[in-house]
Amino acid sequence: MAAFRRWRADRPFLGGLLLTLGGAEVLLTQKASLKVVMHIGMQGLAGYLLPVLMVICGLLILFNPAQRLFYSILGVLFSLGSWITSNLGGFLIGLLLGVVGSCLAFGWLPDQEPRRPRRWLRRRRKPVRPVKPAQPMESAGRP
Repeated sequence: MAAFRRWRADRPFLGGLLLTLGGAEVLLTQKASLKVVMHIGMQGLAGYLLPVLMVICGLLILFNPAQRLFYSILGVLFSLGSWITSNLGGFLIGLLLGVVGSCLAFGWLPDQEPRRPRRWLRRRRKPVRPVKPAQPMESAGRP
């Protein structure tokens, strides 16, 4: 388990995973069989080609993080292209997963130290002193 954590920390794991899942979701929402797609031609083939390329880009981000910038840009383009070719990008779910995953992979910094868990929820604030109620002003020489 520790070896997997080290492997996962050395790459944009969540970005590659989301891009791969987005491509798989778009691919699974295709409704036409392959015979029909081949009969339709290039437009029908693009409906299967773009999600497959999304999955490939996601896997390449996971297994070759040195080229993550190039693969993430391609992943965004393929995800946005699935809007036209593949049932509105897998009914928007695959499109959004692909775009978010590509953006996470693009923004990942390899030399950044792992973040420490935030403890601000447990940190106690300084106690607030209670405010004394205002005392009525004494009338200054008034009857």
